[in-house]
Amino acid sequence: MMPSFCIGAGARSFGDWGTGTGPLQVDEDYALVMLDAVRAADIDAAVSFDMVVDHGFVQIWEMMFERFDDLPIVPVFINAIGYPLPAYRRARLLGEAIGHFARQSGRRVLFAASGGLSHDPIVPVIRGAEPALRARLIGRVPVTTEAQASRERAVHAAGAAAMVGEGPVRPLNPDWDKELLARLAQPDWSIFDAMTADGVDQVAGAGGNECLAWVAAAAATQAAAGRSYQVVLSDYRAIPGLIAGLAVFGARA
Repeated sequence: MMPSFCIGAGARSFGDWGTGTGPLQVDEDYALVMLDAVRAADIDAAVSFDMVVDHGFVQIWEMMFERFDDLPIVPVFINAIGYPLPAYRRARLLGEAIGHFARQSGRRVLFAASGGLSHDPIVPVIRGAEPALRARLIGRVPVTTEAQASRERAVHAAGAAAMVGEGPVRPLNPDWDKELLARLAQPDWSIFDAMTADGVDQVAGAGGNECLAWVAAAAATQAAAGRSYQVVLSDYRAIPGLIAGLAVFGARA
């Protein structure tokens, strides 16, 4: 099963790409009340009481605080890789629903999103996959530590090749990356709503749709503020060796 959106009422880190393993500190009651608020806003998010999260959820915290297991986190999964993907409009509406809930909850909340920008990692696709790969993708065969290590070596090799303009990955698209950041700074949601997964894939690579999370987080921030947010940080570098247009973007009410 691959839901478009899923809220974690409990979660643990898988430990890929050198990240730590173990449980996240999730307030189950808060997560379930948030889920109710999201569904009341007509977004039918799934729920998991044992969500297994990857580096996309924990790496940001380890980079800033060296650990993730003592931070109060409610993980919100947005499917950005396994087709079919959700519409950008739906991701924006999900973010707005979470933002409205956070504003009414009375708690101080940080919305954090990771992924993107232009980004073409080696990702397997289920369409046309060989039986063994298909079995792994749909969960019949668990991902072993050895299999994950093999995948990471392949991505490292692709990154090394990309540094000299070679290899299987598509080149970065700094122009698209910078345009997206500019649009986030003064969001016109009709523009984001018109974006499509196929269109983003074509110009930004197989991982470009990780920007679905950026759109949701930006919409949540604006909804929680009840007005336009103030951008306090925006920086960008194109790094072919990491197979990513790397950016940091921060805003506050």
